[in-house]
Amino acid sequence: MSTLHTVNKSPFATNSLTSCLNHCREGDAVLMIEDGVYGGLSGTAVAEQVAAKAGSVSIYVLRPDADARGLAQERMLEGIEGVDYAGFVDLAAAHDRTQAWL
Repeated sequence: MSTLHTVNKSPFATNSLTSCLNHCREGDAVLMIEDGVYGGLSGTAVAEQVAAKAGSVSIYVLRPDADARGLAQERMLEGIEGVDYAGFVDLAAAHDRTQAWL
């Protein structure tokens, strides 16, 4: 059973992303939304941890939220895919359950 994990808080304000990554299992997916999209940036304090998980877990950012914050795709870590709202729905439908990290 796979899980879609959603993270909506900045990794610089809470430990939600770190906790999420520590609990993810192979085959799960992480979708960073709202201020959580900052977790996808390269060159940050959490970038190494996110990149290390990207091999066994699919990691996404909600592109409209990243765009609203002026975060271009080029600033994201390699291997992080941007999705739109329809992609969010597709991810939720493709996984057995969804876990929101608040």
